[in-house]
Amino acid sequence: MRLYVYVLEARGLPAPRRGRGGGGVLFYAKVTVGKQRFRTRAVEAAELGGAAAAAAWNEEFVFAVGAADGAAGDEEEFEVAVARRRRGGSGREVVGTVRLPVPPATAAAAPGERRWRSVPPTWFTLRLPPEGGGGRRKGVVDGGGDETAADCGKILLSFSLYGENNDNSVVHMSPSSSSRSYTDAEVERSLDMEHSSSNGGVVDSPRSHDTERTSLDNSDHFIHEDSNSITEVDDLAETSTATANGASDTEHMAPDASFEEATEIMKSRSTPEMPEDLDGSIIFEHTYLVESKELNHLLFRPDSQFLKDLRELQGTMDYEEQPWTWKSMDPPSLTRTCQYTKGASKFMKAVKTSEEQTYLKADGKNFVIMTRVRTPEVPFGNCFAVVLLYKIIHSTGLSGGEESAHLTVSYNVEFLQSTMMRSMIEGCVRDGLKENFEGFAEVLSRHVKMADSVGMDKEQLLAPLQVEHQSDIRRAYKYFCNFTAISTVLFALYVLVHIFLSKPGPIMGLEFNGLDLPDSFGELITAGILVLQLQRLLNMVAHFVEARLERGSDHGVKANGDGWLLTVALLEATSLPPVSCGSVDPYVVFSCNGITRTSSVQLQTQEPQWNEIMEFDAMEEPPAVLDVEVFNFDGPFDLAISLGHAEINFLKHTSVELADIWVPLEGKLAQTCQSRLHLRVFLENTKGPETSMREYLSKMEKEVGKKLPVRSPHRNSTFQKLFNLPDEEFLIADYACSLKRNLPLQGRLFVSSRIVGFYANLFGHKTKFFFLWEDVEEIEVLQPSFTTVGTPSLLFILKSGRGLDAKSGAKSQDKEGRLKFQFHSFASFSKASRTIIGLWKTKSSAIEQRSKLEGDREEDASSVDLDAVQAVLSIGDVPLSKEYTLEHPIDADVLMGVFDGGALETRTMSRVGCLDYSATPWEAARLGVLERHVSYKFNRYMSIFGGEVVSTQLKFPAEDGGGWTIHDVVTLHNVPFGDYFRVHLRYNVQSATSEAPSSRCEILVGIEWFKSSKFQKRIARNICEKLAHRAKEVLEVAGKEIASAVSG
Repeated sequence: MRLYVYVLEARGLPAPRRGRGGGGVLFYAKVTVGKQRFRTRAVEAAELGGAAAAAAWNEEFVFAVGAADGAAGDEEEFEVAVARRRRGGSGREVVGTVRLPVPPATAAAAPGERRWRSVPPTWFTLRLPPEGGGGRRKGVVDGGGDETAADCGKILLSFSLYGENNDNSVVHMSPSSSSRSYTDAEVERSLDMEHSSSNGGVVDSPRSHDTERTSLDNSDHFIHEDSNSITEVDDLAETSTATANGASDTEHMAPDASFEEATEIMKSRSTPEMPEDLDGSIIFEHTYLVESKELNHLLFRPDSQFLKDLRELQGTMDYEEQPWTWKSMDPPSLTRTCQYTKGASKFMKAVKTSEEQTYLKADGKNFVIMTRVRTPEVPFGNCFAVVLLYKIIHSTGLSGGEESAHLTVSYNVEFLQSTMMRSMIEGCVRDGLKENFEGFAEVLSRHVKMADSVGMDKEQLLAPLQVEHQSDIRRAYKYFCNFTAISTVLFALYVLVHIFLSKPGPIMGLEFNGLDLPDSFGELITAGILVLQLQRLLNMVAHFVEARLERGSDHGVKANGDGWLLTVALLEATSLPPVSCGSVDPYVVFSCNGITRTSSVQLQTQEPQWNEIMEFDAMEEPPAVLDVEVFNFDGPFDLAISLGHAEINFLKHTSVELADIWVPLEGKLAQTCQSRLHLRVFLENTKGPETSMREYLSKMEKEVGKKLPVRSPHRNSTFQKLFNLPDEEFLIADYACSLKRNLPLQGRLFVSSRIVGFYANLFGHKTKFFFLWEDVEEIEVLQPSFTTVGTPSLLFILKSGRGLDAKSGAKSQDKEGRLKFQFHSFASFSKASRTIIGLWKTKSSAIEQRSKLEGDREEDASSVDLDAVQAVLSIGDVPLSKEYTLEHPIDADVLMGVFDGGALETRTMSRVGCLDYSATPWEAARLGVLERHVSYKFNRYMSIFGGEVVSTQLKFPAEDGGGWTIHDVVTLHNVPFGDYFRVHLRYNVQSATSEAPSSRCEILVGIEWFKSSKFQKRIARNICEKLAHRAKEVLEVAGKEIASAVSG
């Protein structure tokens, strides 16, 4: 059992004697229950006039009473003593005491029975302690003491007995009948109970009303029951009439029935304002198929089964939950404190934690609860507190009108002291909260069903948006239905009616036939106003027509193709910033993989409603990001003003989150107004994950020039869980390497279709980050050095301002804000660098190739010319120079056998110094154009560095139809400055016009530069000389092989 004693205030205390020392007098109270002692703080006395003083403490103490089985002892009592001392002095003087018996355990309700009898804070008379202090003190309220002892003032007390064996019920006890023996006590009962309740002394609940009624009607009687004898307010007690001056600021309530009743009481006191989310960020946001009131009870009701399951999952120990109490706020609110030992996690050890939960709003449908969490045992735990804001919002936005509750949890780290470890603390708090709420979501999903997972597919969510849109007439009505347009029309009609009704007047002044001038200043002003109004109206008409014609919406345009289909539903925007003129005409532009979609223009509104659906044509590769930007329309030829922009990362959001997401806009204007965009985004693969993955790997094999095996489902799943990636992301390759920072860190580099990730675990300290391929601006191959342990390394340079989430793993950041990541000590650097650079070049050129290929689709498919070939290869304007011309007494078709992949080609390439030569079969790239991929190594004669070659060759008929053209795009690896350029070789093999079978061959060479270098001329001269000579050797050796085969 627990005894709660509330020491509020004391009055009529003996005033200090004059002339005894200097300084003020401090009073304090001491409460004793058996061997348990507590004392209040010492406060300075307030003079009441005459020889009396007063002091106020407003403090609460809790004592453990009763035997081990939970029953309170019959003879147990507690004593409250008031003492005084002078400020700065060491002695003390007890001015009065009062002793009261602890209520017996039989006063508590039986299990399952609720008893709400209680009294407001009550005045008790203080008596002087006996001289000497032995035995029972004189003047103490014990049922048989001396009734003539001096009166030393009165003290305002309240106490209650809390029984743990009766379903957590709270029983507030009145003073015992033993205190009735004092005939000099005054009874001052308050008849203004409403005033007392409004000042926090009495809880406005059924329990408190019952108490007031009992204290008024039975003030001089005893209430006897069969097994529970409770003595009500007697002659010694007097009810406080001014609880505002000294009443406790909290009042306990029963945690069972009164929790629901208390939330109903808060319903009438709640303010309509909804608190904003905390500044940290939103850590949890989901919608559940349950009423908001039921979800509130599930999360915060005492003895909730959900909380028990959550504690079991998180390993919480020593959990102690205080009952909900009223807290004196404006308006009054419910609060409670929970203390427990949080189980150990991967971020911290088991620590003692305390939570203070306070209701900020409870109107019956919406609930807001603020929780302050303190962990003083963690490092720097006294420097900060974590504040969580739970918002349970009633919602009926689901199809069918089914009620639901939207739960949002935001957090903020409140620093109580300044510390240099601020950023580290914020990072650890963020990671810890993320881990905790993963378990929170898992347990909550067992009790209530998520609205996001009830089977609402894409068609169901988009069905309400596929209704017929507003006609232009309706849009015009809404646009022109304003004071400017209506007043202009009415004014113009008024003037026209006046003209028709009036008669022509005589010609006066400077007028002549055909010219009628205003005859007064009033007419001149009227005409000027009418002209200005008409001009403004015409500008509005022109603006409306331009907005409808020049900014046509892509709504309803169906996607074409088979692959990754992206569908974006634009619903609405809120709090868009106004432009200089005060109004805004917003429209939205979406960009993904080089394709853009534009919404319609919503005129003169900061809260636009679009309800438009835009679809992107099928993409071969899964997109990584969707760029969103909101513009203000200001005419077709004016510069559009950006109202805000955002980026949606498909790797950081689940499909459930994307199905209904509010995107905050970035930018100075948007962040000032807290602008947001409401979208529904759907990304689906029509080919299926297995087919799409194999097609993608096959495409990458041609670019890389090596076989890329398909990873097992288990390895793919491990990779996805490691970096928290969606299910469609698959692993391409992973390599053991070291991350170069201040100290090398050994780990693994993971490469997938959309990301480059690194993971290391050094003695339990984990390092993990990833960045997108689209964020990579450049990849450099660095030569071996002492710092890289004599091995070459790869340097990833990201675009300015990109990849900031992976900043912890960056080696450095340049002045332009570009992060640099360096990896070295690969087991096989040549294989790793070839694969990684090949993937990067494919991803970096994918957008340009896609736009060019879309342009090619519009051309005549039957024409095969050089421009089409350049579009396929992204050749661009690479100048080619003729280096050699050869003539062979061999037919052109026979000589082309050196490019057919047979034995002739293998022998020829081996003789000219190509090692490990391999070529893929010719495949149709488009009508009339064949494509294949070749890889080999140079011997030491060809290049002292060795070097690897990966080339793409195109074969198509010559323009005159008398031969063939081979266009070879060569990429060099593991050679100095190999990533600065690539080489273009062209073989023109044509049949000669002579009678004997012969052919004429031309070799052209050009270099495409990616980056400039001061050695550019030297490199160009060396490359053109070497590769052109090798190409000449290929044709010469092939001619000899063919001639020897014919002669043999």
